[in-house]
Amino acid sequence: MVPETNAGEDARTTAGLPPQHANNRLAGDPGLETGATSPAILIGRTFMELDEQIDRANRRAQELGASHLRAVSANYDSSKGQIVVCLSSRLDVAFSPRDAEGLEGATPAQLEPIEISPSGFDIHFPKLDADLYLPALLEGFLGSRKWMAGRLGATGGRSTSAAKASAARKNGRAGGRPRKATATAAAGGS
Repeated sequence: MVPETNAGEDARTTAGLPPQHANNRLAGDPGLETGATSPAILIGRTFMELDEQIDRANRRAQELGASHLRAVSANYDSSKGQIVVCLSSRLDVAFSPRDAEGLEGATPAQLEPIEISPSGFDIHFPKLDADLYLPALLEGFLGSRKWMAGRLGATGGRSTSAAKASAARKNGRAGGRPRKATATAAAGGS
C-alpha cells in the first residue's frame, strides 16, 4: 500500500519520506528543503570552477616556461667538485656546492641524485632535503638573503689589506684591542 500524499503529489516521489521532507522532489534526497540546490549540482559547479582554475594555472605555467630558462638535467661532477645544471637553452651552469645554502657541508655521496621539479625551476637534493630555485640561482643568489649576508660578512672579516694590517699594528702598540666594559663598570659599581 502506498502512503497517502498531499493532493496532486505523486506518491512515488514522497513515499516513505518523513513529513517534513514530503514536499521535496529533488532526486529523492530527504535532506533537502523544497527549492534547494542539489548537492550533486553544487559539487558539479565546484568541480567545474576548480577545473577552470587548474586550466588557467596550466596556461600560466606554459607561458612562464616558454619565457624562462628551465633545468633539463643536473648532476654532481666529482672531478671538478661542481654541480652542473643543464638548461633548456642548452647552456650549462656550474657552481661549487660549498657556495650554495644547504649544500655547503655536503659530501659527494650526498649530492647525488639530483631531482628536477616538473616545472624545471627547482633543483632538489633528496639526501640533504635541500632545494635551489633556478631563477634565483641564475641571478647569482645561492641562498636566502640572510645566508648570503652572513657569507659576505664572513668573507669581509677574513680579508686583509694594507690599511687593516696598519690598524692592527697600531692597536698592538697601544696594548691591543680595547677591552669591553664590564657590567659592574657600566653600572658605576666598584
